Amino acid sequence: MSFTVGQVARLAGVTVRTLHHYDEIGLLSPRERTPAGYRRYSDDDITRLQQILLYRKLGFPLEEIAAILDRPGADHLDHLRRQHRLLTAKAERISQVIAAVERAINARTTGISLTAEERLEVFGSLRPEDYDAEVERRWGHTPQYAESQERIASYTKQDWLLLAEEAQAINDELTAACTGGLPADSPEVMDIAERHRAHINRWFYTCDHELHRCLGDLYASDPRFAAVYDALAPGLAAYFRTAIHANARRHL
Repeated sequence: MSFTVGQVARLAGVTVRTLHHYDEIGLLSPRERTPAGYRRYSDDDITRLQQILLYRKLGFPLEEIAAILDRPGADHLDHLRRQHRLLTAKAERISQVIAAVERAINARTTGISLTAEERLEVFGSLRPEDYDAEVERRWGHTPQYAESQERIASYTKQDWLLLAEEAQAINDELTAACTGGLPADSPEVMDIAERHRAHINRWFYTCDHELHRCLGDLYASDPRFAAVYDALAPGLAAYFRTAIHANARRHL
């Protein structure tokens, strides 16, 4: 049995353009073609795509994925074992971060101060409370600020954990796209920007595309925001701004 590019895109949850890109760079070139030249994907091609997508979720750039998959002597089971080790290690790190965030939430809600060690574990060098006064001064008069304050006041611990998980997933996808060489104005990266806007809409305040574009400018122009994004991947703040602006143009 073989599959069309559209069928594979739907099954894998990726775009047709992504599959075309993988073919163009030699990462996933389907072994069959119809007489008319259309791509047909075999079971082996689907297996390779599964490996590619798993490594992408682990943050590997496309060039490194190609080198790993084409390494002599490595088979499907070897890759699964490797990915299991990487995923297990990542799950352990995430569990540690979740535990640290839970302690931070408990500290905030009970009035207990975090130790210096716990602050570094949760926020690194960032102290969120240091920006409370600035945030209120800059945006305290806006309806978005009032909406955000009202909404977060009712959040439970589970809400905060889910919020953090969503935000991390968006950042992971954005970082993978940037390090993987996808253009910031490509449909795939614009879709990530749109998910980021929807995340703000869901958890904080109504964020239309014009406001989202202003946020993109802030992420790249404010050294503090830029440092957070650029720590994930060099140039990520500017890359994200470009994606947000392109997404806004697409919708507006």
